[in-house]
Amino acid sequence: MDAPALDIALIRTFLEVAATGSFVNASERLFVTQSAVSLRVARLEADLGKPLFTRSKAGAELTSAGREFERYAMSLIRIWEEARQQIGVPEGYTKSLSIGAQHSLWPRLGFRWIDLMQSRMPTLNIRGELGMPERLTRLLVEGIVQIGLMYTPQLRPGLSASKVLDEELVLAASWAAGFDEIAGDYVFVDWGPEFLHAHALELPHLTNPGLTLSLGAMAADYVASRRAAAYLPARYIKRYLDAGQLYLVPDAPVFPYPVWSIWRDDLDADIRATAEATLVTIQSQIDEDQSAVIAELAGISAAEEVEVLGNPIESD
Repeated sequence: MDAPALDIALIRTFLEVAATGSFVNASERLFVTQSAVSLRVARLEADLGKPLFTRSKAGAELTSAGREFERYAMSLIRIWEEARQQIGVPEGYTKSLSIGAQHSLWPRLGFRWIDLMQSRMPTLNIRGELGMPERLTRLLVEGIVQIGLMYTPQLRPGLSASKVLDEELVLAASWAAGFDEIAGDYVFVDWGPEFLHAHALELPHLTNPGLTLSLGAMAADYVASRRAAAYLPARYIKRYLDAGQLYLVPDAPVFPYPVWSIWRDDLDADIRATAEATLVTIQSQIDEDQSAVIAELAGISAAEEVEVLGNPIESD
């Protein structure tokens, strides 16, 4: 009997079901029908001669054979991606790099980083990916992405994390308002559990009147185009402040929110050296932008130093 042909779609589907624990969730993430997911898994099980999942109303759980195959599936995807990216390098380029980042981290960080890396390595072909931490982590594990930028890293074997900077979240409004004048127009931007906890303890008067945005820095566009106020990244909104589209709220505390870079351990040494060096340069530029915003906030506030909302998130 002929050996089964390698079908990357089957392997990706298997990994998606394994990651989500559900055929339904896997179908939503892969943008295919649930029956398509079931057929792909069935084909893979037929090729391997073993059941890979135990199905139940609660979802799909890996069998012992499934857990064993998961290691090989990860390796197959990684090797495939390495081959695809290297063979697919456009003419005139010698190496390839894929970077994934959350939406808030592309403007004024990711884009600047790409510019500087390509100026240092003109023959480096770069691909950008967008996603939330869970998706970016999966792309990193599978080798589709070699470096990730995110707020809440999820480390896995073969990955390492490095703190890039503390994002300074500042309270800004679309009009020149005092701290006690924004409650009725305040929009709660969900920056994660640490921010939520500190916000609830120290800013109870800014209860959300009915709108929560889990959109990160994208919320700046919403705030700037209507009468609203929200906590937003200082480096991201500097251009809005300079243009008079947003205004810092005096006496409002700031919230340090760390940004992390996640690296595949097997990243090409030359690419990694260039990426690390250029990221340090970009970090310095962002620190200058943030410092200018914080200095402006201190200048319009009554206290000598800007108060910090809650405790800063520290790395071990």
